[in-house]
Amino acid sequence: MKRYLLLVLSLTLLPTLWAEEGFTPLFNGKDLTGWDGDPKLWSVVEGVVVGTCLGPESPEQNTFLIWRGGAVKDFELRAIMRVVGDNNSGIQYRSRPLPQVGPWAITGYQCDIHPAIEHTGMTYEEKGRGIFGLNGKNVVLDPAGARWLVSEHEPVKVDVSQWNEYTIIARGNHLTHKINGQVTSELIDHDEKGRALEGLLAIQLHHGNANTVYIKELQLRTLSDGKVLPFEPSSLPTGAIKIERPGTKNPQGTGPAAPTKK
Repeated sequence: MKRYLLLVLSLTLLPTLWAEEGFTPLFNGKDLTGWDGDPKLWSVVEGVVVGTCLGPESPEQNTFLIWRGGAVKDFELRAIMRVVGDNNSGIQYRSRPLPQVGPWAITGYQCDIHPAIEHTGMTYEEKGRGIFGLNGKNVVLDPAGARWLVSEHEPVKVDVSQWNEYTIIARGNHLTHKINGQVTSELIDHDEKGRALEGLLAIQLHHGNANTVYIKELQLRTLSDGKVLPFEPSSLPTGAIKIERPGTKNPQGTGPAAPTKK
């Protein structure tokens, strides 16, 4: 009970602490002003942003709540979120629109929020190059787009149906994901043709199994110390291993995936 009360107290104080550190809130706590998404799927209920997937037909494909406040480049973002239901969500960043797919479809980097531990907090690219590093894996992409596993650590274990703090730090081509202050995955992207250094920020509502996304806080601050790290083969640490693109047995949640409409 004591740990629970401390967690509640810390989450209550977070907006004040973030403001002191130079963060700007991206939600006004009342409505979706500044954001663009399917109004049938996104709403604000008692100060919390809510996205609802009712099943395979609603939405028929992944859709996003897109921030229209400008492109993000070098930044730190912190969000308090939860996903209820056997499906996943994610925080999309440095992304670009896919109007040929739909009005709220995008492609780009994503910090996954997934009930399968290996996927939550991983570095990933929606509708693009796929998974870079699973939870617990730090990866370098060389200029040809090959993946190098440069270090590993114990995956960060969380229950995504509960409130957790997700952090993304993007500096140049170095991307870091954290959950509750613990690093889940890092990526250094030397693939000039594939990478993005700025773009859209958005929240994913995943097609398929019914699920609900809740966002209590979303705060952003701009960083001025970002720079693109050059690639030197000698900079790969001793023991770095070239790996194939990781796959998944859990495209939606941890159980059977709802069929995709053809």
